[in-house]
Amino acid sequence: MNQARTNPFQPAIRGICFALAACLLPLSALDATAAGAAAKATIAAGAMPVNTFIGTQDEGNTFPGASAPFGMIQVSPIADHYAGYRYTDKKIRGFGHSFISGAGCWEQGGQLSVLPVTGAIGPGGDFDTSKKGAFDHKKYAADYTHDGEVGEAGYYKVKLTSYGGITAEATALTRAAAERYTYAPGTKTGHVLLNLGQANERHSVIGSEVKIVGDRSVEGRIVTRSFCGGAKYTTWFRMEFDQPFARRGIWDDRAGWPDVDGPSQQGEAKPHGVWLSFDLEAGQAVTAVSAISHVDAEGARINLKAEGMEGGKPMSFDAMKAKAQANWQRELASVRIEGGNKDDRTVFYTALYHTLLQPLTGNDADGRYRGYDDAIHTAKDWTYYEFFSLWDTYRAQNQMLALLRPERASDIATSVLRIREQGGWLPRWGYANFETNIMTGDPVTPFLVDLWRFGALKGREAEAYAALRENAFGVPAHGIRPQGRSGNPSYLKQGFVQYDRSFVSKGMDTDPHHGASATLEYAAADGALAGMAQALGHLDDAKALAQRALNWKAIWDPSVVDAETGQKGFPRPRLLDGSWFGDVGSGYDPRGDHGFHEGTAWQYQWLVPQDVPGLAAAMGGVAPALGRLDQFFDYPAVLADPNAVRKSWVVGPYSYYAQFRYNPNNEPDLHAPWMYTLMGQPWKTTTVVRAAETLFTNGPGGVTGNDDLGTMSSWYLFSALGIYPDMPGSGRFLLHAPRFARAEIDLPQGRILRIEAPGARPGERRFVKSVNHGGRAVERVWLDWEQLQSGGALKYQLTTQPDTQGWGTRGRDLPRPPAGLAH
Repeated sequence: MNQARTNPFQPAIRGICFALAACLLPLSALDATAAGAAAKATIAAGAMPVNTFIGTQDEGNTFPGASAPFGMIQVSPIADHYAGYRYTDKKIRGFGHSFISGAGCWEQGGQLSVLPVTGAIGPGGDFDTSKKGAFDHKKYAADYTHDGEVGEAGYYKVKLTSYGGITAEATALTRAAAERYTYAPGTKTGHVLLNLGQANERHSVIGSEVKIVGDRSVEGRIVTRSFCGGAKYTTWFRMEFDQPFARRGIWDDRAGWPDVDGPSQQGEAKPHGVWLSFDLEAGQAVTAVSAISHVDAEGARINLKAEGMEGGKPMSFDAMKAKAQANWQRELASVRIEGGNKDDRTVFYTALYHTLLQPLTGNDADGRYRGYDDAIHTAKDWTYYEFFSLWDTYRAQNQMLALLRPERASDIATSVLRIREQGGWLPRWGYANFETNIMTGDPVTPFLVDLWRFGALKGREAEAYAALRENAFGVPAHGIRPQGRSGNPSYLKQGFVQYDRSFVSKGMDTDPHHGASATLEYAAADGALAGMAQALGHLDDAKALAQRALNWKAIWDPSVVDAETGQKGFPRPRLLDGSWFGDVGSGYDPRGDHGFHEGTAWQYQWLVPQDVPGLAAAMGGVAPALGRLDQFFDYPAVLADPNAVRKSWVVGPYSYYAQFRYNPNNEPDLHAPWMYTLMGQPWKTTTVVRAAETLFTNGPGGVTGNDDLGTMSSWYLFSALGIYPDMPGSGRFLLHAPRFARAEIDLPQGRILRIEAPGARPGERRFVKSVNHGGRAVERVWLDWEQLQSGGALKYQLTTQPDTQGWGTRGRDLPRPPAGLAH
């Protein structure tokens, strides 16, 4: 079980907490907006506590180091874990300069590993320049202590206990970062090692180049193959120090070479780096300011000059830290919560922090970015974003960003369209400037359709629809990297994606390898796109897509029986000839690992948001479907004790198969708690949501499963606030009992959404008795996007016992399938 750990180094909290703000405005305009909103706010201001260690254990795969909101550069420790750092790792190999938060694949960045050290560098020295392998970061890695380790929004600090004791600190703005290394008193010479040839535990460096520039600067480039063995891409960097080098040198696969500046180049997996020595007579601290670029060396210089320099000199560490933390508090100050203790508030604001880390800013300070065609383009008056984990983020994080950051959501939508324009197809899992083809289904459709529904595609609706239609009705050419809906030939002809493990993939994943789950994802995407087509006047497309949205039925086998529970009827993979898949000698097990991506038929059976009545009918009716949900969630046990989820639901972060319970560690069934609401039992949604929230704690193990670029954190935010996005493209947000007594969300044009739930207390179950929005009773179980955007008061009346005949239980108060979905 995860052990909650209160971080003793968080800033003191006075009164009630805050969160979020507008981002793309100039600071003056942003300050004015924030001031206007604050004047209307009714919840008192205070510090917003963030514990960046949350998620650094048990495969949460977050990083504890420093980053700006949606930052291009991150500075964080590299330890033994493939994602960079795990809380229980014993040594720090260096501080990397590029990370993504919470992904499940290896090779997640960490380029340019920097470590401060002491000792003799030279022939026969502690770092023996006459020998190969003297500069291996697995060998020279430093011990460290968690005592005094600090992880806050925009600031990280740790004490290295090796090399006489060195305190390392990091902070970051959007395109530049700073590190300060304070050596032990009396240390006369300190060194800083810049390792270009090694990155994370499984990060493959293909080639590197470095050059020492003058007596204070280093610049270079690192070519890596990243994310599940994906394509090669280049990171350029420049680092400037606040004092001159006393000595310097370059190491490679042969030995170390003192007093040389380069340039030096090395190939794949070859040792390569720079040592820099500093006289510490005048002070024990050395500060480095750095910037990266995915465009070119000049881009790194431009970014450093724009955000890392003041008066022609590197910005002081304290000045950058103050600016970075002020930026974060501004970001975190547009969602305010009331209630709960310090741990409750820290979990909430850390989830908000993780949500606002990505996608990453992709264009340099001059607007240039490297597109998916490997050419240089310019974003003028907008921000280009990169790193899109769409299979994950379309389910919660996308909607949270649209609600909280509409300006960014608009630029994110534009970025996805530019990827299609420059790369030849819409992305699935876009890493830097290439498509990884990781994961399956069609996540980009619900992602973009939701952004269209939320108004983030104004003026670009036709372009977006053309791209989505191309993806939904076709397959990319063999010669381009994206594979889109690779199962479309079978799906368009027969209504299902065939299950075929031998199907040739352009990457690690392809849809026929997981034909059953891909069919469900395609059908849900078609249901979303049908609504967009209808609204834009593409009536023939809308009709065809609405019919395709019912293709989930093509893989529903009513004869399948789960042996242990007796439940009958499940989605099942089909082969290309239309026959049902069955294991040799044993038939088909709905808990098995065939045909479903990171899940089982039990978990994927609920992925029919476009046709909940039809799904219930396939299960024998609403009552049997609700009974199946009870089994799925182990409802009696969870009702008796919310902590039962640690036995009933949680097995392991990657234990996707042989399961028939809810899997809170992964995305396919994230929406499943709201299936109760959609079938008329909203109080059960509250019960299982409150139970799931127990898995989010103020400690390193406080994220369940991979955080997946803020997806799990966004799920938690929605669950705590009392709203959750329904079917993509519907614009509906389902209502449930909030976790906190009050919350305020700043909206555009100075509007505020106030969520009031008197009696709500974290850790205690309360159920919805009635809902009121804007002074009017809300009988339906949802609010539309437009209602949320209007702001005003959303009031919940709660009760300690559910009203099983009251709010949300009548059929007329439940959403209906979109027009055109005939049964």
